[in-house]
Amino acid sequence: MVDPVPEASLEAMLPNETAIMQLPVRLAGPEAVAFKENCHQMLQGNTVPKKLIFDFSQTTFIDSSGIGALVSNHKTTRGKDVEMVLRGVRPQVMAVLEMTALDKVLKIEAQEGISLVATNRAEKQLPTTHPSVQSSVKRILDVVGALVGLGITAVALVPIAIAIKLNSPGPILFGQTRLGWMGKRFTIWKFRSMYIDAEERLKELLAQNQQSDGKTFKMENDPRITPVGKILRKTSLDELPQFWNVLKGEMSLVGTRPPTPNEVDIYEVPEWQRLDVKPGMTGEWQVNGRSSIKNFEDIIKLDLRYQKNWSLVYDLKLIIKTILVVLRKDSGAV
Repeated sequence: MVDPVPEASLEAMLPNETAIMQLPVRLAGPEAVAFKENCHQMLQGNTVPKKLIFDFSQTTFIDSSGIGALVSNHKTTRGKDVEMVLRGVRPQVMAVLEMTALDKVLKIEAQEGISLVATNRAEKQLPTTHPSVQSSVKRILDVVGALVGLGITAVALVPIAIAIKLNSPGPILFGQTRLGWMGKRFTIWKFRSMYIDAEERLKELLAQNQQSDGKTFKMENDPRITPVGKILRKTSLDELPQFWNVLKGEMSLVGTRPPTPNEVDIYEVPEWQRLDVKPGMTGEWQVNGRSSIKNFEDIIKLDLRYQKNWSLVYDLKLIIKTILVVLRKDSGAV
């Protein structure tokens, strides 16, 4: 059984009014949840510190749940006007903070005896949050599949580009910020299937959101989708440019659904676990109902099922299932 995160040990509240919380060796899963809850409880007390130091001097592993807890605590301390500081961050954790750009957001202090810069290759390595992220065979499969996919994209580019341009003004490609492995931001690419004012019109449509908890947006007969866009989505041709994301290593052929920053902003810490693997062009969600699955909890269950069942053979099965789904007349996104 994993020991819970210890309660924060308070220094003298006067004159500096500082509190220190010692973090465990592993900040993942239940430890991350406890970390977030302990922090929130401390800031709900009668005496709220002006400065809260998270001591990472013992922490050598952090996963996406740990990142989620850090982000949540950062929002809470900022809302309480409490200075939040990370102290004694080891190279293994610093590598993750740099990858996710959190080192530019969070205040980090050095501690005597602990360098903020990794001094050897072992310390520079990012954590293995899931076996799939370190699988060289999976990466080879991704590269080969991406090259084949980009070849198909090149053949389809001209007729798709002409159709998009004739249907509505605007660019051929659409780029959108998504969160990938561990919450790292990247730009996902698609053939444009919506009118150019789609992002602005989204605010008007949120009231009609068919996703009751608001964590994802799903709407039948979305008026922002162009006539050509409906065909592209129906056939999944709009997703062909994502083979470029796969080739760059930002995505995988098979993985979890890549969320938007707005979606992740309202995640609870356990829901960050879906970011322990790379997002995929296809996965459990795409082959098990896709647009008919509107409940966020169901999407999370499918993503976690993929993580639990993952193997190279399982990836191949999902790829085959995806091809069969795309060939069905009732496939495609709404």
